[in-house]
Amino acid sequence: MILALSLVLPLLIGAALGLAGGIFGIGGGIIAIPVMTGLFGMDQKLAQGTALVMMVPNLSISLWRYTQRQPLPKLRTALLVLSAVTATTLTAHYASGLASSELRRYFGAFLLWLAIHSLWSLRAGRSRWSFSLPERLIPLVGLVGGTCQGLISIGGGMITPPILVTFFRQTQAMAQGFAIALVMPSSIVALLTFSKVGLVDWKMGVLFALGGALTVSYGVGIAHRLPERRLRVAFALMLLATALWMIFHG
Repeated sequence: MILALSLVLPLLIGAALGLAGGIFGIGGGIIAIPVMTGLFGMDQKLAQGTALVMMVPNLSISLWRYTQRQPLPKLRTALLVLSAVTATTLTAHYASGLASSELRRYFGAFLLWLAIHSLWSLRAGRSRWSFSLPERLIPLVGLVGGTCQGLISIGGGMITPPILVTFFRQTQAMAQGFAIALVMPSSIVALLTFSKVGLVDWKMGVLFALGGALTVSYGVGIAHRLPERRLRVAFALMLLATALWMIFHG
């Protein structure tokens, strides 16, 4: 009974995380990490590495589903991804050497900032800056997203769309496609780096990944049917809840 529960519970949680990841356009790691630390008692760094095992296939499926609807320009995507992978490689090495308490502070503060920023944007409306940056600077967005991805295993896919929409005048759909493309290879690099230093629980990660793979496509479908404002509110509340969990229970 205990053995069956130890197998079924991660599968069910992975399925829920895959659905949420598909809805919010993320790999699910932002929710998986506090679940692993709070429910399964994992160390923060081990949870980060283990979450990446789930994120890589979830993101692969999301990218496949997304590009069926919104093809991405090859050159800009390649430059964005290259800069992100470079940043992820460097910062993942740094993250693996940080103290767990310090990493939790980074993680909680990062999520709290994202939640506040999202809610503020909803209140302010959809206004944009009166200028736009040249597209040749888009690789700099990859550096920012890749740094977040390497430092805390998540984040690149969440901060990339608002930067591209606000400063580069990209459409929301195109920006989300760029974000998924950015995060997937960066997640692979981060997973290899964390695995090299023994910070991955492969059994747990594979169970989460199997559950997520079954539901992520349904999440993508729900995201495309929801009104944009309702989806943005749900996203902001998810960030806020996760941030508070990490701050008070991390």
